[in-house]
Amino acid sequence: MWWRKVMGSCLGLAFYAQAASASSLLRGPNWVGSWAASEQVPEAGNSLEPGDLRDATLRQIVHLSIGGSVVRVHISNAFGTAPLHLTSVHIARPASASSPQIDAGTDRALTFSKLPSVTIPAGAEYISDPIAFAAAPQSNLAITFHIDEPPVGETSHPGSRARSYLVHGDHVADVDVPGAITFEHWFNIAGVDVSAPPGATAIVTLGDSITDGHGSTTNGNDRWPDDLARRLRAEMPARCLAVLNEGIGGNRLLLDGLGPNALARFDRDVLAQAGVRYLIVLEGINDVGTFGQEAGQAQSPHEALVHRIVAVYEQIVLRAHAHGIRVFGGTLTPFTGSTYYKPGLISEADRQAVNRWIRTPGHFDAVIDFDEALRDPARPERLLPAYDSGDHLHPSSAGYRAMATAIPLGDFMP
Repeated sequence: MWWRKVMGSCLGLAFYAQAASASSLLRGPNWVGSWAASEQVPEAGNSLEPGDLRDATLRQIVHLSIGGSVVRVHISNAFGTAPLHLTSVHIARPASASSPQIDAGTDRALTFSKLPSVTIPAGAEYISDPIAFAAAPQSNLAITFHIDEPPVGETSHPGSRARSYLVHGDHVADVDVPGAITFEHWFNIAGVDVSAPPGATAIVTLGDSITDGHGSTTNGNDRWPDDLARRLRAEMPARCLAVLNEGIGGNRLLLDGLGPNALARFDRDVLAQAGVRYLIVLEGINDVGTFGQEAGQAQSPHEALVHRIVAVYEQIVLRAHAHGIRVFGGTLTPFTGSTYYKPGLISEADRQAVNRWIRTPGHFDAVIDFDEALRDPARPERLLPAYDSGDHLHPSSAGYRAMATAIPLGDFMP
């Protein structure tokens, strides 16, 4: 019967939600993050000149994981040192993931406390008022804002793997932005939430450049969290699980690198995400690789490194459990031959020691063995050539698909 097919899907949950009791509706919408990005101070090569953001319109394309009929958008001034003023913010359906053109019939102006403009204090984030908008699962969304004065301190996600468009003047509602400056970074956008059916939840993926998708296709949305979101929709549609990518290239557990260390950003990037119920942690390869370059070959400093990495994992699990979040530990993937870190035997031993701890029952709630999924069986300290992007550190698109395939979906059952 048609109704059985509908009820066995995320859309079916939405259908069911419409018939929910008055008491459940009084609790308000079930907000779940559908897309997110980690914020940081952009390094010099990925920042904009101050004049670029004076009287400027910035159109940025994001890819949603789950859909909904009501949405809200997070605008961030997390690393600004003065208030950030946006004169207007719009959302619309873009022509494609690789086009600045929008469908004019879908263009909607957002409000903030019922006003079209917003001033965000330094270090803060604002969430727009909810707005009716038909956002389909696995669809793209254009977020366009106009800024009159440049921010004092940029807030950005440099590794967007998606093209953004900038023109001067107020063009937020324009169908196209011809002659735009283009770059592959996001600025000041941190998340999109949807009003989801009861039972819908989110998975946060906390990681470094491997989670951020280094080596994936520009505008292709083929990072491993993207692949996981597609797999969940195909194989477990009734669960209505969103996937939020909180990866930062170069990120570390122990020290700030490109972006704040994992513990420093944990509250903002994990705990503050709407509807988060699961966390996948894939962090530590930059700690191991950087330490291998600096510490030499004496054994005791490397043992101390492993202990400090494990201690941060324990802190992550402790803090997540306090908020009812189930934590999955991802094993560190092979990187011997890396042209960046040039790891030796002792760094490989560090990686193996960390992975033994991750795999030991009782540490994480569940384990995702990314190492096993990507390694070359003949040379397990290296990536399988078919899964290697070429730098012997980051997976290829095929490697990212293999990572998503390696995740046991049964662990996400309620």
